Amino acid sequence: MTETSGLPEIHTSDYPNHWVVTRLKYLADINNGLDYKHVQSDQGFPVIGSGGQFAWASTYLYDGEAVLLGRKGTIDKPLYVKGKFWTVDTMFYAVCKRAAYAKYFYYLATTIPFSFYSTSTALPSMTQSDLLNHAFAVPPKNEQIAIARFLDEKIVQIENAIRTKEQQIALLKERKQMLIQNAVIRGLNPDAPMRDSGEDWIGVVPEHWELRRVKSIFRLVMELSGKRHDHELLSIYTDIGVRPRKDLEEKGNKASTTDDYWLVRRGDFIVNKLLAWMGAIGLSEYEGVTSPAYDILRPVADIDGQYYHYLFRTKLCTAELKKRSRGIMEMRLRLYFDRFGSLRVPLPPKSEQTEIVGFITTESEKLDKAMDLLAQQITKLKEYKKTLINSAVSGKIKVPGAVGQKEKEETLV
Repeated sequence: MTETSGLPEIHTSDYPNHWVVTRLKYLADINNGLDYKHVQSDQGFPVIGSGGQFAWASTYLYDGEAVLLGRKGTIDKPLYVKGKFWTVDTMFYAVCKRAAYAKYFYYLATTIPFSFYSTSTALPSMTQSDLLNHAFAVPPKNEQIAIARFLDEKIVQIENAIRTKEQQIALLKERKQMLIQNAVIRGLNPDAPMRDSGEDWIGVVPEHWELRRVKSIFRLVMELSGKRHDHELLSIYTDIGVRPRKDLEEKGNKASTTDDYWLVRRGDFIVNKLLAWMGAIGLSEYEGVTSPAYDILRPVADIDGQYYHYLFRTKLCTAELKKRSRGIMEMRLRLYFDRFGSLRVPLPPKSEQTEIVGFITTESEKLDKAMDLLAQQITKLKEYKKTLINSAVSGKIKVPGAVGQKEKEETLV
């Protein structure tokens, strides 16, 4: 494509000779979606947004095949729909004319350069005029049907492969969680004598392990940061633990040192009182400051902090922390140190804690590597899917049942 008169244009030499260059307005009519709140219901007809169906409506806007196109927000994910539906006011719905086959038009719509048309960097948006005047080269309708059916079959295969790999990743994540949980609660020796811990959430532990209350292993500290220096601003995340905000957010990396920040020393634990029951609790390997909305716990016992980082984030422990949190609504639960501190937890010998940490690190690296490989394969499959669609709707590959397409060097799999 080249840019001419403010619109992306196409080179006809890139397409089979018998394909016709036309504008979207000759292929489909574009209609506005409407606000759904006045028709929202417990059942009825699907209300569809950019992410798919999310509600029900008591009536419908259209009955038949249509392609949904984003008007505001998520503008680059066309959706094919069939049947009675309602779509929201941030979406358009395009209804094909006689010259276009709806499923082919959907695949064609995914090739629109939405970033070229986006009218706002803060909230991307599309206009009907831009969409209606976008140019395509299209084949006769019988070829559109053949190409659409070819893509339907191939994309089902690709999406099944992606789904299988996503399931494999989920299983590996679960395996990793269970590996960590068993190691920090049961230890590494399967032949070790066990005893009842007296705690329902723990069950049995190795006979030689102690059980201590959290407050005998950690103390709550509230050390003001002072006003003389700048410090790294830290936060605790449910999925990755303690990190400097500069690593994960475009918000700068320093916090002004005021009385509103707690000092964090390397080896302290940061507890997000609001999200501790979801795993937002962990060991800090950084010096810095954090919000007073968090609790800072400092070890008073000789421990390997990484062992407790793993322990506090297990599903068994977070479920117990949820029970000890205070609040009416689930997302308003808060874990205060008086309740957390009374929790009894395992205390293996420090050498055994370190051995457990080493085992978890080694085994987790293997599992993480396997998950990374699967994630890379998923990325490649998604890229192949996009390339396949682009190649098919531009006539660059041979499609059974379609004639006149340009030869392509590569072989489809």
